Amino acid sequence: MPDTVPVTIEVEPSVAAVLGDPRTRAAMGRLVSRVLNPRPGPSELAQAIAAAKAEARAAGLTDADIDAELSAYNAERRGGPAA
Repeated sequence: MPDTVPVTIEVEPSVAAVLGDPRTRAAMGRLVSRVLNPRPGPSELAQAIAAAKAEARAAGLTDADIDAELSAYNAERRGGPAA
């Protein structure tokens, strides 16, 4: 991460072990930076959701269609009937 400085924070031993991985540590650094210093405008996640929603609508799907699919997917993952 460019323009960063190391900081020390106290975490549980199991978390410290996971943070031993440089990729995990870098990802957590980015996450902390974004949470404590948010950028203006929609997040990358919000932008991705908006793009997916626009594609679905362009394909002729309605919000009700999407809600039904999500309900069926969630029910299948949880092992119960769709709501």
